[in-house]
Amino acid sequence: MSENNSVTLSSDSLFSKMSFKRLVLALQHLIAMFGATVLVPVLTGFDTSIALVSAGIGTLIFHMCTKKKVPVFLGSSFAFIPVIITVSKSYGDLRYAQGGIVVAGFLYVLISFLVLKVGVDKIKQFFPPQVIGPMIIVIGLNLIPTAFNMASSNFLISAVTLATALGINFFAKGFIKQLSILIGVFVGYAVSLSMNIVDVATISSAKFIAVPHFTLPKFDIGAVAIIAPVVLAVFMEHVGDITTNGTVVGQNFLKDPGLNRTLLGDGLATLFAGFIGGPANTTYGENTGVLAITKNYDPSIIRITAVLAIILGFIGKIGGFMQSIPTAVMGGISLMLFSMISLIGVRTLKDSNIKFDIKNIIIIAIILIIGLGNIIGLNIAIPITSNVSLSGLSLAAIIGVIINKVLYLGKK
Repeated sequence: MSENNSVTLSSDSLFSKMSFKRLVLALQHLIAMFGATVLVPVLTGFDTSIALVSAGIGTLIFHMCTKKKVPVFLGSSFAFIPVIITVSKSYGDLRYAQGGIVVAGFLYVLISFLVLKVGVDKIKQFFPPQVIGPMIIVIGLNLIPTAFNMASSNFLISAVTLATALGINFFAKGFIKQLSILIGVFVGYAVSLSMNIVDVATISSAKFIAVPHFTLPKFDIGAVAIIAPVVLAVFMEHVGDITTNGTVVGQNFLKDPGLNRTLLGDGLATLFAGFIGGPANTTYGENTGVLAITKNYDPSIIRITAVLAIILGFIGKIGGFMQSIPTAVMGGISLMLFSMISLIGVRTLKDSNIKFDIKNIIIIAIILIIGLGNIIGLNIAIPITSNVSLSGLSLAAIIGVIINKVLYLGKK
């Protein structure tokens, strides 16, 4: 690999020659994933420490399944939030939601074997650039409103954080340039401290060592029926995220190590999370954004991040510090990360040299309109069950694939 694309490594050990740099880069990934991964258990009632542990171990499981080739971090999935809350209210016990998550993970594993049987080449035929490009754009743009809401808690702090990160990314060189996100967060944190808007109570009240309260799942056919169908929605999200990650890195991960392996890793990670009391896992766009900005695609950095996340689940003080980072700081950084993802989608369309004829314009427009429906006020959805519906990226991707096949019927 070239110097611009990766740090040259001779060992996967933390004590290798580049261990300090790798540890710092891993910390940067940890900060990027922390807010979203912790937010899901906060909204659903799961233990935040278990969410961190399951995300870390789930990421390691994913890397083992994908031959350690794919620089992906798995964090708490937002797609499962509504159904988890529904089950929690209906049954009064989150362990029934765990049972549904376990079954959802098992279904993911079954889908991975189906993909292996059908073959990745046949799967790839459904995802030409005119489908993949707008899918990636939708992923980024759907996340931007969340980042903006976070930034709105204090626009000054968000602006300082964002400006610092962008300035370093554009003007710095070498290793410092790769730390633009981390430095931006610390500058934003320092300014927040000077303005007395950091809640240091989360640090002082946290214990040094805190063993998470692991719980086993309970199973009920009703709870499973509510949660498991979400897999149909997140499958397309998974394809989009893996494609985006591969586009950033310059590799075709759908082919090598294969979509079946990435699905298997995601499924086993979700299954494991359900067994120990954590929310379902999914591939994280935040960390793909970090890859795009730093240009460091070394998967071992992500594995170090996973280990740090596991440690974080047991060390209360560190977790308290991470939770004390103001929302506005994370909002400023997230605006940068999510915008980068959308730009990757635009670049995909540009670099693929597709013809912008009427057929491709129709395909792109349909995906963008349906995928951004929640943002532009068109809540387009197809109900699957009384509690689950296909909408947003998942529905946009499915309809985009179908329209593309119809318009190009009989053509390669």
